[in-house]
Amino acid sequence: MKAVVYTHCRPIDAEDALLDTTLPDPAPRKRDLLIEVKAVAVNPVDTKLRRHADPVGEPRVLGFDAAGVVRALGAGVTHFGVGDEVWYAGAINRAGANAEYQLVDERLVGRRPRRLSPAEAASMPLATIITAWEMLFDRLQVPRTAAGSLLIIGGAGGVGSMAIQLACRLTALTVIATASRPESVAWCHRLGAHHVIDYQGDIPAQLGDLGFRAVDFIFATNASDQHWPAMVRAIRPQGRIGLIDDPAPIDVRDLKQKSVSLHWEAMFTRGLFETPDMAEQQHILEQVAALVDERVVDTIFAEHLGRINAVNLTLAHRLIESGKMRGKIVLEGF
Repeated sequence: MKAVVYTHCRPIDAEDALLDTTLPDPAPRKRDLLIEVKAVAVNPVDTKLRRHADPVGEPRVLGFDAAGVVRALGAGVTHFGVGDEVWYAGAINRAGANAEYQLVDERLVGRRPRRLSPAEAASMPLATIITAWEMLFDRLQVPRTAAGSLLIIGGAGGVGSMAIQLACRLTALTVIATASRPESVAWCHRLGAHHVIDYQGDIPAQLGDLGFRAVDFIFATNASDQHWPAMVRAIRPQGRIGLIDDPAPIDVRDLKQKSVSLHWEAMFTRGLFETPDMAEQQHILEQVAALVDERVVDTIFAEHLGRINAVNLTLAHRLIESGKMRGKIVLEGF
């Protein structure tokens, strides 16, 4: 099968940062689905692994957002059949989606929304279900009906974009997002954010100008160490803060006086450790698929870069590393 791999950690401008190659076709075992990959999205985790997780000369396939078609089943599969159209984010300890075929445990896979193309669907799983959904509803445990306030730091990125939609459409919270460029501000408003403030300014002061002495929940998607003092000031006593990035050291003792709780979300946890609730990701994917088909939630597809190959994936990695992307980058077909 065709695949795009990396064999050593390289800067994205290196000629061998990502390489086209051919690998053996995989065979499903146990609860594996053999999925023919139709489209993939590119995420910050792809660039982090390429830069820092050296495969010691062995080819490693990245890619943790995909849509495809089930072509074969492991002996223990119960939920899917051959020909099912699916979407998923996969597992960080297995080969990724930047290949013609991929093995994925069925508990991490959901049926694709009917109204989306493969490219549109591929833009959503990692940011939608396993990061934004898990942070909001599993980690922060935001209420569905009670009033309150949620600050999303990094509202225009992939995770922030979906968190805005889920919070605005599935809860009664007032959602404040951060953005700076005019196009990013407009993007956050279009997704439903009630207010947008500038992350480059004084966040607590801007919240005060909007009438918020403090917020009940904070979901920080990036630069958490840089925004940490502002978050400590902005969170209400007994509030909750959630992080998904890899910040420089922060002093969690800053939270003690307010009895604030800190929550981490790593969307690969359930699959990596095969937790007893691993199938919850399948359930979330299929819940969101229904919401998409009902037009409650929309795709965060932003840019289509063409076919899945090393040249186009290199461009995608470069765009993500620029820090200026909004929404998701998608590639389709081989």
